[in-house]
Amino acid sequence: MTPPEFRVDPDVDLHVPADRAELTAHPATVLGAIAAGGVLGALARAGIQAAFPHPPTGFPWATFGINVTGCLLIGALMAVLGARPAHPLVRPFLGVGVLGGFTTFSAYAVDAQRAVAAGAAGTALAYLAATLVGALLAVQVGDAAAARLLRRRAAR
Repeated sequence: MTPPEFRVDPDVDLHVPADRAELTAHPATVLGAIAAGGVLGALARAGIQAAFPHPPTGFPWATFGINVTGCLLIGALMAVLGARPAHPLVRPFLGVGVLGGFTTFSAYAVDAQRAVAAGAAGTALAYLAATLVGALLAVQVGDAAAARLLRRRAAR
């Protein structure tokens, strides 16, 4: 059985000594950072979705764009955090909180279900596939682009 101090969100890296120390010493601080970031990310997502609504049979471009952009930023963030030391609350706040609250699997699933219910199964299938492929590619591109920029900067 996993000890209680290790039962946390997998996005908090317990292999990083500073993250582990921060989590075990100040679990409420870590959870507070995640919650604060989550509020900001969720508000940004809700604002974008409200600004760009779509009919049930239409392609949900706002949610698609949010998820792909969020994945791009998650890839970049992980590259930066892997290359440079950062405060132990940066990853929980930005990665788990802001970007976790910004990206949305629940809206992805609901958008697809609504399209199917409205008779647009083809749109739903295209959306499901495009989001999956786009999100995976975006993480890879974000990671590679950030790593490349970091190498360039270090070479100067």
